[in-house]
Amino acid sequence: MSMSQLAGVRRVYQFALEVICFVLMAALAIIVVMGVVYRTLGEALVWYDEIAAILLAWLTYYGAALAAYRGAHIAVGSIVEAMPRALRVVVTLFAEACVIGFFVLLGWIGWQILDVLATDTLVSLPEVPVSYAQSVIPIGSLLFVVAELLRLPELLSTAARPRMEVNP
Repeated sequence: MSMSQLAGVRRVYQFALEVICFVLMAALAIIVVMGVVYRTLGEALVWYDEIAAILLAWLTYYGAALAAYRGAHIAVGSIVEAMPRALRVVVTLFAEACVIGFFVLLGWIGWQILDVLATDTLVSLPEVPVSYAQSVIPIGSLLFVVAELLRLPELLSTAARPRMEVNP
């Protein structure tokens, strides 16, 4: 894949994650406002709390994938930057392997848990399987791995660059 094709895939991926996060945030805001209004009117929605909690979990997973794509998670880049070039590349590869490995494991276990939850339903909406709500774990994990893989060429390029020396 050429660099221009990769850049196009990255733009589409970022846009898709941004749209998903926006839709989830808007849905969560609407449901919370509806829940407050209905409670104020004395007609509480029985499903409000459960659906709001599920949307918040979904927003967390999809938002984490977007943050991973943007490189916005907590990191200490100055430590890696202070290392010699060859070590920076090795440390970058090791760190990415750890992150990707963790999310592959999380996604695999999340997928297996869907089978365990196959017969369970939401408490407030018994027609909705719990596995739908919990599907965010393997899906979010996959999206996180894709985000990390899309960033990997840029990370390696940065790690392989000569250090900028600061003159006092």
